[in-house]
Amino acid sequence: MNRVSGGSDTEAVARRLRDGMARGILSFPLTSFHDDGSLDLEGFRAHVTAQLATGPGAVFPACGTGEFFSLDEDEYGQVVAAAVEAAGGSVPVVAGVGYGWAQAARFARIAEDAGADALLVLPHYLVAAPQDGLVAQLEHLAARTRLPLIAYQRGQVAYGLQAFRRITEIPGVIGLKDGHSDLDRLQRLTLAAPEGFLFFNGAATAEVQARAYAAVGAPAYSSAVHAFAPEIAVAFFISLRAGDDATVDKLLRDFYVPLVALRDRVPGYAVSLVKAAARLRVRPVGPVRAPLTEPSAADLADLKDLLTAGLDLVGAAL
Repeated sequence: MNRVSGGSDTEAVARRLRDGMARGILSFPLTSFHDDGSLDLEGFRAHVTAQLATGPGAVFPACGTGEFFSLDEDEYGQVVAAAVEAAGGSVPVVAGVGYGWAQAARFARIAEDAGADALLVLPHYLVAAPQDGLVAQLEHLAARTRLPLIAYQRGQVAYGLQAFRRITEIPGVIGLKDGHSDLDRLQRLTLAAPEGFLFFNGAATAEVQARAYAAVGAPAYSSAVHAFAPEIAVAFFISLRAGDDATVDKLLRDFYVPLVALRDRVPGYAVSLVKAAARLRVRPVGPVRAPLTEPSAADLADLKDLLTAGLDLVGAAL
Protein backbone atom coordinates (compact mmCIF):
# COMPACT_ATOMS: atom_id res chain seq x y z
CA MET A 1 0.00 0.00 0.00
CA ASN A 2 1.28 3.45 -0.88
CA ARG A 3 1.51 5.45 2.34
CA VAL A 4 2.50 8.79 0.81
CA SER A 5 0.00 11.21 2.35
CA GLY A 6 -1.72 14.27 0.94
CA GLY A 7 -4.69 13.01 -1.06
CA SER A 8 -5.30 11.53 -4.49
CA ASP A 9 -3.61 14.35 -6.46
CA THR A 10 -0.45 14.02 -4.37
CA GLU A 11 -0.44 10.25 -4.79
CA ALA A 12 -0.92 10.62 -8.55
CA VAL A 13 2.08 12.95 -8.82
CA ALA A 14 4.15 10.56 -6.70
CA ARG A 15 3.22 7.68 -9.01
CA ARG A 16 4.14 9.67 -12.11
CA LEU A 17 7.48 10.61 -10.59
CA ARG A 18 8.15 7.02 -9.53
CA ASP A 19 7.43 5.81 -13.05
CA GLY A 20 9.63 8.50 -14.54
CA MET A 21 12.48 7.78 -12.14
CA ALA A 22 12.45 4.15 -13.22
CA ARG A 23 12.44 5.10 -16.89
CA GLY A 24 15.01 7.85 -17.27
CA ILE A 25 17.34 10.50 -15.94
CA LEU A 26 15.95 13.48 -14.06
CA SER A 27 16.57 16.62 -16.14
CA PHE A 28 17.63 19.85 -14.41
CA PRO A 29 17.68 22.37 -17.26
CA LEU A 30 19.85 25.47 -17.29
CA THR A 31 18.21 28.89 -17.27
CA SER A 32 19.17 30.85 -20.37
CA PHE A 33 20.41 34.44 -20.14
CA HIS A 34 21.42 36.97 -22.76
CA ASP A 35 24.94 38.37 -22.68
CA ASP A 36 23.66 41.40 -20.76
CA GLY A 37 22.30 39.12 -18.04
CA SER A 38 18.61 39.43 -18.94
CA LEU A 39 16.41 36.35 -19.18
CA ASP A 40 16.45 34.63 -22.57
CA LEU A 41 13.09 32.87 -22.50
CA GLU A 42 13.24 31.69 -26.10
CA GLY A 43 16.65 30.18 -25.50
CA PHE A 44 15.32 28.45 -22.40
CA ARG A 45 12.36 27.02 -24.32
CA ALA A 46 14.71 25.64 -26.97
CA HIS A 47 16.98 24.14 -24.29
CA VAL A 48 14.10 22.46 -22.42
CA THR A 49 12.61 21.13 -25.65
CA ALA A 50 15.97 19.57 -26.55
CA GLN A 51 16.22 18.05 -23.06
CA LEU A 52 12.73 16.56 -23.34
CA ALA A 53 13.58 14.97 -26.67
CA THR A 54 16.11 12.72 -24.92
CA GLY A 55 13.43 11.08 -22.76
CA PRO A 56 14.04 12.20 -19.15
CA GLY A 57 11.84 10.90 -16.35
CA ALA A 58 10.97 14.40 -15.11
CA VAL A 59 12.02 18.03 -15.55
CA PHE A 60 13.13 20.23 -12.64
CA PRO A 61 13.28 23.89 -13.80
CA ALA A 62 14.58 26.76 -11.68
CA CYS A 63 16.54 24.59 -9.27
CA GLY A 64 20.24 24.76 -8.37
CA THR A 65 21.52 24.06 -11.88
CA GLY A 66 18.88 26.45 -13.19
CA GLU A 67 20.20 29.30 -10.98
CA PHE A 68 17.02 29.63 -8.89
CA PHE A 69 18.96 31.89 -6.53
CA SER A 70 19.50 34.40 -9.35
CA LEU A 71 15.88 34.69 -10.53
CA ASP A 72 13.36 37.29 -9.47
CA GLU A 73 9.75 36.23 -9.04
CA ASP A 74 8.62 37.34 -12.50
CA GLU A 75 11.50 35.54 -14.21
CA TYR A 76 10.84 32.46 -12.10
CA GLY A 77 7.22 32.34 -13.19
CA GLN A 78 8.18 32.67 -16.85
CA VAL A 79 10.76 29.88 -16.58
CA VAL A 80 8.41 27.44 -14.84
CA ALA A 81 5.54 28.22 -17.23
CA ALA A 82 7.82 27.68 -20.22
CA ALA A 83 8.94 24.31 -18.87
CA VAL A 84 5.33 23.27 -18.23
CA GLU A 85 4.32 24.31 -21.73
CA ALA A 86 7.25 22.46 -23.30
CA ALA A 87 6.55 19.29 -21.31
CA GLY A 88 2.89 19.36 -22.27
CA GLY A 89 2.05 16.82 -19.59
CA SER A 90 4.47 14.23 -20.97
CA VAL A 91 6.56 14.19 -17.79
CA PRO A 92 6.17 15.76 -14.33
CA VAL A 93 7.52 19.28 -13.89
CA VAL A 94 9.02 19.93 -10.45
CA ALA A 95 9.93 23.57 -9.76
CA GLY A 96 12.50 24.71 -7.21
CA VAL A 97 11.49 26.89 -4.26
CA GLY A 98 13.63 28.19 -1.45
CA TYR A 99 14.74 30.75 1.14
CA GLY A 100 12.62 30.96 4.32
CA TRP A 101 9.15 29.43 4.28
CA ALA A 102 7.38 32.76 3.71
CA GLN A 103 9.35 33.50 0.54
CA ALA A 104 9.25 29.84 -0.50
CA ALA A 105 5.45 30.02 -0.26
CA ARG A 106 5.44 33.01 -2.64
CA PHE A 107 7.43 31.02 -5.19
CA ALA A 108 5.15 28.03 -4.58
CA ARG A 109 2.09 30.09 -5.49
CA ILE A 110 3.80 31.25 -8.68
CA ALA A 111 4.70 27.64 -9.54
CA GLU A 112 1.10 26.57 -8.93
CA ASP A 113 -0.19 29.27 -11.27
CA ALA A 114 2.38 28.23 -13.87
CA GLY A 115 1.13 24.64 -13.82
CA ALA A 116 3.98 22.84 -12.02
CA ASP A 117 3.26 19.36 -10.69
CA ALA A 118 5.43 19.47 -7.56
CA LEU A 119 8.11 21.48 -5.75
CA LEU A 120 11.71 20.78 -4.79
CA VAL A 121 12.38 22.59 -1.50
CA LEU A 122 15.94 23.90 -1.76
CA PRO A 123 17.99 24.44 1.42
CA HIS A 124 17.02 27.60 3.25
CA TYR A 125 19.21 30.67 3.17
CA LEU A 126 22.32 31.32 5.30
CA VAL A 127 21.55 30.15 8.84
CA ALA A 128 22.03 26.80 10.50
CA ALA A 129 18.90 25.51 12.21
CA PRO A 130 17.94 22.79 14.70
CA GLN A 131 16.00 19.72 13.63
CA ASP A 132 12.70 21.11 14.93
CA GLY A 133 13.18 24.16 12.73
CA LEU A 134 13.89 22.08 9.65
CA VAL A 135 10.66 20.19 10.19
CA ALA A 136 8.71 23.40 10.86
CA GLN A 137 10.03 24.91 7.60
CA LEU A 138 8.38 22.10 5.64
CA GLU A 139 5.22 22.18 7.76
CA HIS A 140 4.72 25.89 7.10
CA LEU A 141 5.31 25.50 3.37
CA ALA A 142 3.12 22.40 3.04
CA ALA A 143 0.26 24.28 4.72
CA ARG A 144 0.50 27.02 2.09
CA THR A 145 0.60 25.05 -1.16
CA ARG A 146 -1.45 22.33 -2.76
CA LEU A 147 1.63 21.03 -4.62
CA PRO A 148 3.55 17.99 -3.35
CA LEU A 149 6.95 18.70 -1.83
CA ILE A 150 10.33 17.00 -2.19
CA ALA A 151 12.69 18.01 0.61
CA TYR A 152 16.33 18.59 -0.33
CA GLN A 153 19.01 17.95 2.25
CA ARG A 154 22.29 19.61 1.36
CA GLY A 155 24.55 22.20 2.94
CA GLN A 156 23.11 23.26 6.28
CA VAL A 157 20.06 20.98 5.93
CA ALA A 158 20.49 17.40 7.14
CA TYR A 159 17.64 15.44 8.67
CA GLY A 160 18.25 13.14 11.60
CA LEU A 161 16.21 9.98 11.86
CA GLN A 162 13.50 11.39 14.14
CA ALA A 163 13.12 14.59 12.09
CA PHE A 164 12.96 12.53 8.93
CA ARG A 165 10.16 10.40 10.32
CA ARG A 166 8.28 13.60 11.16
CA ILE A 167 8.62 15.08 7.67
CA THR A 168 7.32 11.88 6.07
CA GLU A 169 4.12 12.42 8.06
CA ILE A 170 3.56 15.95 6.73
CA PRO A 171 0.71 15.83 4.21
CA GLY A 172 2.10 16.51 0.77
CA VAL A 173 5.76 15.64 1.44
CA ILE A 174 6.47 12.82 -1.01
CA GLY A 175 10.25 12.50 -1.17
CA LEU A 176 13.77 13.43 -0.19
CA LYS A 177 16.66 14.47 -2.40
CA ASP A 178 20.07 13.91 -0.79
CA GLY A 179 23.19 15.90 -1.58
CA HIS A 180 25.33 14.97 1.43
CA SER A 181 26.50 11.54 0.22
CA ASP A 182 26.53 10.26 3.81
CA LEU A 183 25.45 6.76 2.83
CA ASP A 184 25.32 5.48 6.39
CA ARG A 185 22.79 8.19 7.30
CA LEU A 186 20.91 7.76 4.04
CA GLN A 187 20.59 4.00 4.54
CA ARG A 188 18.99 4.59 7.92
CA LEU A 189 16.51 6.99 6.33
CA THR A 190 15.57 4.69 3.46
CA LEU A 191 14.95 1.86 5.91
CA ALA A 192 12.73 4.10 8.06
CA ALA A 193 10.72 5.55 5.18
CA PRO A 194 7.05 4.71 4.64
CA GLU A 195 6.12 2.69 1.61
CA GLY A 196 5.96 4.81 -1.52
CA PHE A 197 8.29 7.56 -0.25
CA LEU A 198 10.66 8.74 -2.99
CA PHE A 199 14.43 9.11 -2.74
CA PHE A 200 16.68 11.00 -5.15
CA ASN A 201 20.46 10.98 -5.52
CA GLY A 202 21.36 14.68 -5.58
CA ALA A 203 25.13 14.36 -5.21
CA ALA A 204 27.20 16.71 -7.35
CA THR A 205 27.94 14.81 -10.59
CA ALA A 206 25.61 12.12 -9.32
CA GLU A 207 26.80 9.43 -11.72
CA VAL A 208 30.06 9.03 -9.78
CA GLN A 209 28.10 7.79 -6.77
CA ALA A 210 25.10 6.29 -8.57
CA ARG A 211 25.92 2.67 -7.80
CA ALA A 212 26.48 3.42 -4.12
CA TYR A 213 23.25 5.40 -3.83
CA ALA A 214 21.28 2.64 -5.58
CA ALA A 215 22.68 0.09 -3.12
CA VAL A 216 21.10 1.95 -0.18
CA GLY A 217 17.75 2.49 -1.86
CA ALA A 218 18.12 5.68 -3.93
CA PRO A 219 18.62 4.62 -7.56
CA ALA A 220 17.10 7.73 -9.20
CA TYR A 221 19.43 10.65 -9.83
CA SER A 222 19.71 14.08 -11.37
CA SER A 223 22.36 14.57 -14.02
CA ALA A 224 24.11 17.86 -14.73
CA VAL A 225 25.85 16.15 -17.65
CA HIS A 226 22.43 15.60 -19.21
CA ALA A 227 22.16 19.39 -19.61
CA PHE A 228 25.06 19.49 -22.08
CA ALA A 229 25.83 15.93 -23.18
CA PRO A 230 22.67 13.82 -23.02
CA GLU A 231 24.37 11.24 -25.24
CA ILE A 232 26.87 10.51 -22.45
CA ALA A 233 24.31 10.75 -19.66
CA VAL A 234 21.84 8.41 -21.36
CA ALA A 235 24.57 5.90 -22.26
CA PHE A 236 25.65 5.85 -18.63
CA PHE A 237 22.06 5.44 -17.40
CA ILE A 238 21.36 2.54 -19.77
CA SER A 239 24.62 0.81 -18.87
CA LEU A 240 24.04 1.27 -15.16
CA ARG A 241 20.51 -0.15 -15.29
CA ALA A 242 21.69 -3.06 -17.46
CA GLY A 243 24.48 -3.96 -15.05
CA ASP A 244 27.10 -3.28 -17.72
CA ASP A 245 29.90 -2.57 -15.27
CA ALA A 246 32.59 -2.44 -17.94
CA THR A 247 30.92 0.47 -19.74
CA VAL A 248 30.02 2.20 -16.48
CA ASP A 249 33.61 1.95 -15.28
CA LYS A 250 34.99 3.24 -18.59
CA LEU A 251 32.68 6.26 -18.59
CA LEU A 252 33.51 6.99 -14.96
CA ARG A 253 37.26 6.60 -15.44
CA ASP A 254 37.61 8.47 -18.72
CA PHE A 255 34.94 11.15 -18.39
CA TYR A 256 33.06 11.59 -15.13
CA VAL A 257 35.96 11.44 -12.66
CA PRO A 258 38.09 13.88 -14.71
CA LEU A 259 35.02 16.12 -14.97
CA VAL A 260 34.71 16.17 -11.18
CA ALA A 261 38.38 17.12 -10.89
CA LEU A 262 37.82 20.00 -13.31
CA ARG A 263 34.61 21.04 -11.54
CA ASP A 264 36.39 21.20 -8.20
CA ARG A 265 38.98 23.72 -9.37
CA VAL A 266 36.75 26.75 -8.71
CA PRO A 267 33.68 27.27 -6.48
CA GLY A 268 30.55 27.54 -8.60
CA TYR A 269 31.87 25.47 -11.49
CA ALA A 270 29.09 22.94 -10.74
CA VAL A 271 26.88 25.39 -12.64
CA SER A 272 29.15 27.63 -14.71
CA LEU A 273 31.16 24.73 -16.15
CA VAL A 274 27.91 23.04 -17.17
CA LYS A 275 26.76 26.18 -18.94
CA ALA A 276 30.11 26.54 -20.65
CA ALA A 277 29.90 22.95 -21.87
CA ALA A 278 26.41 23.57 -23.21
CA ARG A 279 27.67 26.62 -25.11
CA LEU A 280 30.46 24.51 -26.59
CA ARG A 281 27.66 22.46 -28.13
CA VAL A 282 25.93 25.62 -29.39
CA ARG A 283 23.09 25.40 -26.89
CA PRO A 284 21.31 28.75 -26.27
CA VAL A 285 21.96 28.96 -22.52
CA GLY A 286 24.12 32.08 -22.29
CA PRO A 287 26.34 33.08 -19.36
CA VAL A 288 25.88 32.62 -15.63
CA ARG A 289 24.80 35.46 -13.38
CA ALA A 290 27.01 36.77 -10.59
CA PRO A 291 28.09 35.70 -8.04
CA LEU A 292 29.00 32.79 -10.34
CA THR A 293 31.83 33.39 -12.80
CA GLU A 294 32.73 32.00 -16.18
CA PRO A 295 35.51 29.38 -16.55
CA SER A 296 39.00 30.63 -17.31
CA ALA A 297 40.39 30.20 -20.82
CA ALA A 298 42.63 27.36 -19.62
CA ASP A 299 39.78 25.56 -17.88
CA LEU A 300 37.55 26.05 -20.91
CA ALA A 301 40.19 24.44 -23.13
CA ASP A 302 40.44 21.47 -20.76
CA LEU A 303 36.65 21.22 -20.72
CA LYS A 304 36.49 21.14 -24.51
CA ASP A 305 39.11 18.37 -24.67
CA LEU A 306 37.31 16.33 -22.02
CA LEU A 307 33.89 16.80 -23.61
CA THR A 308 35.24 15.80 -27.02
CA ALA A 309 36.77 12.65 -25.51
CA GLY A 310 33.60 11.82 -23.59
CA LEU A 311 31.39 12.16 -26.64
CA ASP A 312 33.79 9.96 -28.59
CA LEU A 313 33.32 7.23 -25.96
CA VAL A 314 29.63 6.98 -26.87
CA GLY A 315 29.99 7.52 -30.61
CA ALA A 316 28.96 11.17 -30.66
CA ALA A 317 30.72 14.36 -31.72
CA LEU A 318 31.05 17.89 -30.38
